[in-house]
Amino acid sequence: MRITFLILAVVVFITSCKSKTTIPKEQKKQPYNVLFISVDDLNDWTGFAGGHPQTQTPNMDKLAQQGVVFENANCAAPLCNPSRAALMTGFRPSTSGVYGNESELRDSPVLKEALTIPQWFSKHGFFTTARGKIFHTAKGPQADTISWDKWVKEIGNYGNVKKEPGFMVNGIPKGEADVNFDWGPTDGVFEETRDYLNAKWAADQLQKDYEKPFFLACGIYKPHLRWYVPQEFFDKFKEEEMIIPEINENDYDDIPSSAPKPDKNYYAAKKYKKQQAAVQAYLASINYADACVGAVLDALAKSKYADNTIVVLWGDHGWNLGEKLRYKKATLWEEASKMPLIIKVPGLTQAGSRCLSPVNLLDLYPTLSELCGIPINPENEGNSIVPLLEDVNTDWDIPSLTTVGLNRHSLRSKKWRYIRREDGQEELYDHDVDPMEWTNLANDPKYQTVKDKFAKYLPKVNVNPVPKSYIRKNH
Repeated sequence: MRITFLILAVVVFITSCKSKTTIPKEQKKQPYNVLFISVDDLNDWTGFAGGHPQTQTPNMDKLAQQGVVFENANCAAPLCNPSRAALMTGFRPSTSGVYGNESELRDSPVLKEALTIPQWFSKHGFFTTARGKIFHTAKGPQADTISWDKWVKEIGNYGNVKKEPGFMVNGIPKGEADVNFDWGPTDGVFEETRDYLNAKWAADQLQKDYEKPFFLACGIYKPHLRWYVPQEFFDKFKEEEMIIPEINENDYDDIPSSAPKPDKNYYAAKKYKKQQAAVQAYLASINYADACVGAVLDALAKSKYADNTIVVLWGDHGWNLGEKLRYKKATLWEEASKMPLIIKVPGLTQAGSRCLSPVNLLDLYPTLSELCGIPINPENEGNSIVPLLEDVNTDWDIPSLTTVGLNRHSLRSKKWRYIRREDGQEELYDHDVDPMEWTNLANDPKYQTVKDKFAKYLPKVNVNPVPKSYIRKNH
C-alpha cells in the first residue's frame, strides 16, 4: 500500500539532504554492543515507513527518529526460513538451496558448517544470546541453538479466542481460507503474552554487567499469522473505519503465467466482507509488536549501554493485505519483498536520516562486523552498507536481490523492479510512476537496455533446493 503525503515527502527529502555525517571514522572502532530486534511478517505499515495512515507504532517511530531508516530495504527471500537463513549466514538462497520453510538450514551442504552472525561475533570476542524467533527452523524450536553462547527458550501465549462451530475466529467458514489466515481479539493480559515476555527478558539482560561486548537478539512473532492479540490492541482500531489498500482487479492481465496466482484468502475476505477486519487485525498486531519493542528500547535508554550499543530493527519480509489479490507473502513483488529496517549507531548515524538506496537484509552481516571493528567474513555475499550509514546520499548503484525458489529472482533499484522467473518470463516496473506495480513494461522493446543492466546482477549459481525435512501447515 502506498499512501503518500506531499508534506511527508518534502520532510523526507530535506532530512536526507541534511544527513551528511562529520563523525571521524576512527570512532567506528569503539567496542560497540549490538541489540538485534526482529519483527516477524512486518511490512511497511509502520508510521516511519508510511505504508498505512492509520497505523500506530510510536516506539518504532521514536527509534526511526534516532537512526537511519532504509526506505528501500528488501529481504533475501520473502519467506521466514530462507530470509532468516540468508541474513544469519550471509549466503543467498540461490547459493545455499534453502528456498522454503520446510528445509533445515544445516541440511544445506553450504550451510552445514557455516558461521552465523552470532558465531562470528562469538569467535571475535562477543557474548551472544537470544530469545524469540531469530532463526526459523522446519521442526522447531525457532532457533539454531548452536549459534548462541546462550539461547533461552521462550514461554507464554497470547490468550484465548472465541470460536463458533464451523467457522474460523474471524467469521469465515472453515475451508474457504487457509487455516492460518485467522484473527481475533484474545482475553490475554499483555504482560503475560509470549512476545512481551521475550521483550521483558531482553530488557532484563540490558540491566546486567558483561565482561565482553554483547550481541543481544530479541525476536517478536507478531504480526505473523494468526493475528491473535489481546483485546486492548483491537480496540484502538475501528473495523468500519479501516482503509484497505488500493487493489486492481485486473492486475494479472499483463503478468506472466508462471507468476503466483490470486489466493483463496483474497476471495474469502472479499466474499465475506472481511477486508476491513483484516486490516484492523494486522494493525492491532503491529501495535502489539510495537509495544513489545518499546519495552526493549526503553530498557536500553535507561541502561549504561545506551551510548555504545548499535540498534538494528528489522522485519524478515513484507506481506500482502489484498495487493496483487493476495493475503500472503512468498512473491517477488514489492509488498512481499520490502520490509522495515532501522539502524542506529551512536556517534555515527545522523538522527532522523533516511536512505533511498536499495539495501538487503543480507547486508547486515558484513555491516555489523565492520561497525564493531571485527573482520568481515570473506564468505559473506552481502555488501557492507557502512558508507550509507555514514552518508545516506552516498552513490550506491547495487540493486537488491530477492529470491523465491529455484531460478526465480527480483532486483530492486531506486527506480525499477525487475523480475525474471524460472521459465525466462520477465516483469519490469517503474516505481517513479507505478508504485503499486500495476503496469508490466518488460515486453516493451524500448526497455531492453534497462533489463540488460539488471541481468548482470542475477545469481550465477542457482543450486537445487535442500530436501524438505518436515511438512508444516502453518508458517
